[in-house]
Amino acid sequence: MKVSRAGTTASGWAPDGAVQDQIDDTVADGVLRARAAMSAGAGETHCIECGVEIPEARRRAVPGVLTCVACQAARDRRPAAFGINRRGSKDSQLK
Repeated sequence: MKVSRAGTTASGWAPDGAVQDQIDDTVADGVLRARAAMSAGAGETHCIECGVEIPEARRRAVPGVLTCVACQAARDRRPAAFGINRRGSKDSQLK
């Protein structure tokens, strides 16, 4: 990426490192979202979706677990909606 004398990038008036800052913020948001979705507490002894007993090893490894491995894998395959990307460029929002 070319840098002009004024310290801006060739892509506009963004300061050096702005793209990396945007990436870091997006990753941080994802981590916070994942942590918020994690269960806490005692959890369940049986899966809330299929009723199969959740092994004790899984209950110790994942505090607050609510589902068996098979049901959790099915949940993880479902698409998730995250809302609007407010950090996107104006050009991407105009399309």
